[in-house]
Amino acid sequence: MEPNAHDQGSAPQPVRAEAVAVPARPPALPRRRRWAPLLVIVLLAGLAGSLLLNLVLVGSLGITGTDRDRRVRERFYSHEPRGRDKVAILSLEGVILDTDGFFKRQINRAADDENVRAVVVRVDSGGGSVAASDHLYYHLNKLREESEIPVVVSMGGIAASGAYYVSMAVGETPDSIYAEPATWTGSIGVVMPRYDISGLLEEWNIAEDSIVSHPMKVAGSMARPLDEEERRYFQELVDESFHRFKEVIRAGRPRFREDQESLERIATGKVFTAEQAREVGLVDRIGFVEDAVERAIELAGLDPDRVRVVEYRREPSLADLFFPGLESRSALPDASTLSELSTPRPYFIFSALPGVGSLDPTAFAPRP
Repeated sequence: MEPNAHDQGSAPQPVRAEAVAVPARPPALPRRRRWAPLLVIVLLAGLAGSLLLNLVLVGSLGITGTDRDRRVRERFYSHEPRGRDKVAILSLEGVILDTDGFFKRQINRAADDENVRAVVVRVDSGGGSVAASDHLYYHLNKLREESEIPVVVSMGGIAASGAYYVSMAVGETPDSIYAEPATWTGSIGVVMPRYDISGLLEEWNIAEDSIVSHPMKVAGSMARPLDEEERRYFQELVDESFHRFKEVIRAGRPRFREDQESLERIATGKVFTAEQAREVGLVDRIGFVEDAVERAIELAGLDPDRVRVVEYRREPSLADLFFPGLESRSALPDASTLSELSTPRPYFIFSALPGVGSLDPTAFAPRP
């Protein structure tokens, strides 16, 4: 037996390490782009915003109904919060086009409330269509007569043309029309906007070729100039509306019945400042809505310490929550809106638009 190396005291021999196979490194994964999370967030926010917008539109136009369906809310304005007798402030704002819109619903609300003893109409409008202005005038006048309550008008920044027409529902009540110092009012006249685009169509080689039962069926077509028969026809319509406008003013302003020439001198379509309007008899006093309220209380014979003054507001919709001031019915124009814009229509309106800004009733159409 051979002697052991350790037993012999010899130094230990180094042990040779066996070769170990190292596994190959897997291919490196592509590094995530740093903007990827931000992109995901933006996409999710966009989807959420789109969903929210659709929810608003559906809520405004479908679930909660159109603006016409929204109810009128009463809100305390001044004087005694617990008072039983009320003075209601109705707001006539913007272009007057809708015969059954918010102002009409305010009239209905006041008519149904037996505690309303007087009405103040707060006007801030440049007018609108003849038919809508006349419709609102009729119902406001009916409220005053049937409920036997006084109506007082408080004019804001502008109370022109059709808005002045509606204001005549005060009747013969003395000192019932107030204008603020900065008010513009008047603009007594009628305009029927019309545009002649025949020259443009000729350049494009487009010709009107309508099949009609009678040539007058397409009277006023923008595709050709007016002939003299059409011009006389439309002028008679405008003149008739203008005549009614002046008759309504005489019914609401007795001084113009006594001096009809004075009305003819100012019924030129011009607007007047508050002081000018007071001088020519279009308004009674210079004052603010608070002054009109006090006059309404006085005319109704109410105790100022026991009366509750309220104002009417639209019931808020889902659209109002996210987009204050958005009119839900105007969110999605439809074919009926386009048809409405293309219909020849007379207006009691003060406007700077071409063909609408001129309130001289003899200039409702371009001259050949």
